Amino acid sequence: MIDGIPVFDCVIHVYDMSDASLRDDEPTAEHARQHLVALNAASRMAPGNAGYELAKRWSPDEVHEAVFVRGLTDLAMAQTVPIYDWFTDWFAPVQAQYQMAQAYPDQVLFCGGVDPILQGVPEAVRQLEIQITEMGARSIKLYNGHIRGGWRCDDPAVAYPLYEKCQELGVDVIQFHKGSPFGMQNLEELSPLDLQKAARDFPDLNFIIHHAAIPFFEETVNIAGRFPNIYVAMSGIINFCLVAPRLVGEWMGKLLQQVGVNKILWGSEAALQGSPRPFLEAFVRDFEIPEDLRVGYGYPQITQTDKELILGGNFARLMGVDLDAAAAAEPAAAA
Repeated sequence: MIDGIPVFDCVIHVYDMSDASLRDDEPTAEHARQHLVALNAASRMAPGNAGYELAKRWSPDEVHEAVFVRGLTDLAMAQTVPIYDWFTDWFAPVQAQYQMAQAYPDQVLFCGGVDPILQGVPEAVRQLEIQITEMGARSIKLYNGHIRGGWRCDDPAVAYPLYEKCQELGVDVIQFHKGSPFGMQNLEELSPLDLQKAARDFPDLNFIIHHAAIPFFEETVNIAGRFPNIYVAMSGIINFCLVAPRLVGEWMGKLLQQVGVNKILWGSEAALQGSPRPFLEAFVRDFEIPEDLRVGYGYPQITQTDKELILGGNFARLMGVDLDAAAAAEPAAAA
């Protein structure tokens, strides 16, 4: 909690970017890992975050220390990232996220993930059932852009069986990494445009576009502004309010104006950019929409209520979580 605002971080990861996980049969793997490390270097220079080593196998305890002990966070979702292009055990492995949720059940929710190309559709559906029914996954993360051939979110043969299985098992929040390509990926495969038909065909599911799909920001705003079941996660993006506040002001002003505050989510991506604490402090205490943007573009000023919704209220509503009760509770010790 920060200044009385409960914080529900929609996306943290127990990463594995270690040498042991790096694929030795993919010539672009090391380049991609170095790109990941360099991508957020400026943010890791925030107070208290310098010196983070990312290219390793993280433990649940290390991520917990960054997010909860130092990070002013009440609840978080540990998300699987099914990127198989460069890492044998994926970028954020299923078991590592599950172990963190098991170790800190009062603070961490488990988000599973599958890939219908790597695993095949039948096996991906089977893994979904295991993750939801046996491991307690509250949401599913999907990643459909790959250097050796991706898949579309609106493909009835590939994507729709995943959505149908989630619906059948009572999971109604599906999350996609969009934009923010890594290494030598094809940018166009990470466009959010293929979520339109999926959102129309599955009106009872809620779809989250992570990273605001930058550089497809305008497309994201247009889609989320028209589809009631599409949400925008500013995962790793709000963090830049510490080093590029005007840029974040432009993004946030347009989202508030054209999408609405009720569909904007906070996600730190910890520990990719370090502990979320300095970013939370900058956003809550200092961040405003610049006056010239409000006058020139008609953007509304961000309010304290807006920040409460963005930092946790919206995601808690999506996940059916009583955030105030969770923030007031004493967390259980790690297993």
